[in-house]
Amino acid sequence: MSISNTNSIVSIQTVVPIRPTDPIINSCRISVSPPKLDPNILGRQFHLILCYNKASDEDSGWLMAGWIKESLSIALCELPMLAGRLRLRESQDGGQDLQIVLNDSGIRLAEATTEMKLADFLDLEGKKEAEGEVDVEVVFWEDVLEHNLQFSPLFYVQVTNFSCGGYSIGISCSLLLADPFALTGFLKRWINNHNTLVSQTNASKPICYLPKLRKLGNSKALLSGINTNKYPAQSVIFKIPTKILNLDKNVYKNLAGLCIDEAEHKIGRKMGSKFSLSVKKSHEVLKVEKCSTECLNEKTFCTVNGLTCGGWDDVLGADETWFNGENKPAYVSCWINSISDEGSVMIIVADDEEIFVMQIIRGLKETGLYEKRKCQD
Repeated sequence: MSISNTNSIVSIQTVVPIRPTDPIINSCRISVSPPKLDPNILGRQFHLILCYNKASDEDSGWLMAGWIKESLSIALCELPMLAGRLRLRESQDGGQDLQIVLNDSGIRLAEATTEMKLADFLDLEGKKEAEGEVDVEVVFWEDVLEHNLQFSPLFYVQVTNFSCGGYSIGISCSLLLADPFALTGFLKRWINNHNTLVSQTNASKPICYLPKLRKLGNSKALLSGINTNKYPAQSVIFKIPTKILNLDKNVYKNLAGLCIDEAEHKIGRKMGSKFSLSVKKSHEVLKVEKCSTECLNEKTFCTVNGLTCGGWDDVLGADETWFNGENKPAYVSCWINSISDEGSVMIIVADDEEIFVMQIIRGLKETGLYEKRKCQD
């Protein structure tokens, strides 16, 4: 049985910051090259799934979703760009850049049900024939389209209730908002505040508890996210100390060429001729550039002694603080989606600027492998 045949979205809500964002806070600019906006630049997302067994008679995904709405509205005050929208603006060279407008339009929270049991879902996850066809059904995403930027959310949460009482939390975020490292840092701070909120409240149920607000089972199911590219890509993560690098104007392209070469050797497949290069330095403009491997100078692909291969543990971190306190997730998965005709290189300079973290994303026409799986005993 496929989860897609039994999965129904029963509610979609908007979550906004609990306080209006101060208008004095500047919007965020994204420098795009070439000037004409490429649709693939809008198409990269980071996805994270947490699956939980039912911890008690009172525990449920409906309760979790209600508390998430309350805690997330508080957390969005810390990072209001997650509740913002994109818009095009004229760049200095006469082309077009993107801008994240901090207008508190909100994120989307979807609640879903499935007739499948969580154990069956996890069993399907472990079968090779189900790769790429399971996890994507418990995350929500609608494609960001150039003609509809002002109405396109950039952050989604989906809570799916399984028939056994277990549930999953699926989080999706545009990589134009935050890189995976910054995003997981935000998620952990949000989760800590969420658990504190739930433990200190005197209420047995959140204000937005869906079974209390409407009778379930009689309403027509809503459409799931409209998208073509939630499926995962292969990726390799590198860490490079900045102190060993000669930070000239071509350093990022040189690093991209070096890491593409290393990643292709590690994976055993070519990335393809086209890729996007994203560079994010702390508190600076995100720069996204369309590149071709044919333009990279192989003479610059020198060996860097400090280059080490990392993994998704570097993204998720060693601190396993998740929703629902001591009830650890039965399954955790995260990935970046695949764009079939294009790979991607992300360079993230850490806040302390002691290391570069290099991520290579391989776009594949066929479904790729999930980037991280971790099952708790």
